Amino acid sequence: MTYTQPELPYDADALAPVISQDTVDFHYGKHEKAYIDNLNRLIKDTEFEDMDLEDVIRTAKGPLFNNASQAWNHIFYFFSFTPQGSDEPKGELRKAIDRDFGSLDAFKKAFEDAGAGLFGSGWVWLSRDQDGKLLITQESNAGNPMTSGLTPLLTFDVWEHAYYLDYQNRRADALHRLWDIVDWEVIESRY
Repeated sequence: MTYTQPELPYDADALAPVISQDTVDFHYGKHEKAYIDNLNRLIKDTEFEDMDLEDVIRTAKGPLFNNASQAWNHIFYFFSFTPQGSDEPKGELRKAIDRDFGSLDAFKKAFEDAGAGLFGSGWVWLSRDQDGKLLITQESNAGNPMTSGLTPLLTFDVWEHAYYLDYQNRRADALHRLWDIVDWEVIESRY
């Protein structure tokens, strides 16, 4: 199986000023392309060649895991956004956020704090466990909560290439601005 990079559902400049076209071009256009290319090279003629990408992530180790997970993580990340943004989560997801974090504002603060507090590069995730409880986790490097049996709902990328062109070293500012473009309908559909 050959993995392909999906086309974004919006133009490269559509997320500005939250994420600039330059960042989208470098981040999704170059970094993500490299992960997909490396994944296809590493998976060829291995036991993983015909697996779904999620199964590769759950079972692979080393460079194959890193490239598979980074390819998946970036697609998941970029497909969580919409140029219009959406005000708030609704329905069952909103009930779960209020239940597990107290309020949407409390959840956002905890999520931003987890992302800003992650040492080095990685991801901050909102996931649900098998009982429907919501959890915020920090994952270093290519980490993905699927490897712990969780279902990812939302992620913010805290690798420097995700924000440095637009925010330099102000990771917390970059994380805070991402709420303006989150597509809560997509996140709800993942719940």
